[in-house]
Amino acid sequence: MSVERRSVDTLLARACAHSSLGPHDPDTSRTFLREQCRVLVVGAGGLGCEILANLAMMGFGYMDVIDMDTIDVSNLNRQFLFRECDIGQPKSTTAAAFVQKRVPGVQITPHVCRIQDKDEAFYMQFHLIICGLDSVEARRWINATLVHMVDEERPASLKPLIDGGTEGLKGQARVILPTITSCYECSLDMLPKRTVYPVCTIANTPRLPEHCIEWASVLEWPRVRPGQKLDTDDPDHIQWVMDTALSRAQTFHIDGITWSLTQGVIKNIIPAVASTNAIIAAACTQEAFKIVTSTAPYLNNYMMYAGNEGMYTYTFDYARRPDCPVCGSTSRTLSMRSTDTLKRLVDLLGELPDIQCKRPTVSNEKGPLYYAAPPALEEATRHHLEQTLVQLGLHDKDVLSVTDPQWPFALQIELAFL
Repeated sequence: MSVERRSVDTLLARACAHSSLGPHDPDTSRTFLREQCRVLVVGAGGLGCEILANLAMMGFGYMDVIDMDTIDVSNLNRQFLFRECDIGQPKSTTAAAFVQKRVPGVQITPHVCRIQDKDEAFYMQFHLIICGLDSVEARRWINATLVHMVDEERPASLKPLIDGGTEGLKGQARVILPTITSCYECSLDMLPKRTVYPVCTIANTPRLPEHCIEWASVLEWPRVRPGQKLDTDDPDHIQWVMDTALSRAQTFHIDGITWSLTQGVIKNIIPAVASTNAIIAAACTQEAFKIVTSTAPYLNNYMMYAGNEGMYTYTFDYARRPDCPVCGSTSRTLSMRSTDTLKRLVDLLGELPDIQCKRPTVSNEKGPLYYAAPPALEEATRHHLEQTLVQLGLHDKDVLSVTDPQWPFALQIELAFL
């Protein structure tokens, strides 16, 4: 038996922290951990690689990993399950193969797709789900899906969600018990706002390399290439922005324009730090082990980490929001003027910190008012955006149904005219 497995067995042999609930049987915990428990890891990037390796070394026998991305050369400095020969290969299949080779007996099933491509039956088969995602939209979707899967008459429908996130030298880990504790959506207003530079500064008096990059992407791109959308994942587009920003930077004697900075500014990327990923992944997998084996009380329910000035952690109980559109009420009141346009309403749905719609579809009992996607339907309903709510036949206390790709449900908005 490996040293790692012996260490786990030592933990399992100790008296259960919840012994008042009944006698502790270490053999039962060991069998469940290695032969029965099935864990889904969402994301096989910086956090996901660490999480998969930790779970395997802790004795989890069956895991699934889902990720739609392929391996890029920029991943190799921190996503340690990948090698140069893996560039261009799917992250999930490569990570699964690496861990299975290094830890005999572990079975990992990879899935190369979006999490939205899987139905509820897929998620229902797992005992626990761990997220290591860098996408807020994807985290909101999986959170909402798990909350709406819960059936009070079927306790097994409640799937604990452990969410980890990192941002430079900072990170967080949390335990979410859908419908019982606060969910990811409850804390949406804590997310930092994207840095926005004043237009007057970037247009007239740039002082930072970021100003030049913003000028190239926000002002110069639409002027030079009208009608063509800037694709932040297209290397040719990023190169054009960098070259244009370099030219402007030279004019104002500004240094520091690089490919990575250009990509970071236009995609709002914060550099990833391997050590932060390791710390947060360890916290997530520790909570998974505690939930599955009951060897210790699990986190209640939010842990934050800051490593920018030493090492600081703080744990607290993040309270549920009664008006949370996911785990609370799926209806809310929106105050507007009757002369406001539908565009103003759509903009508000994206600006409000506790809603933050990305591509909303708005409809009422008579039918759809606006589709944000697909393009054909957006074009067909675009003319409604400039009409006022009164012109669209809407009245005080009318209820609108709002859907968004981030939610597997419809949010009910009751209008309150000022």
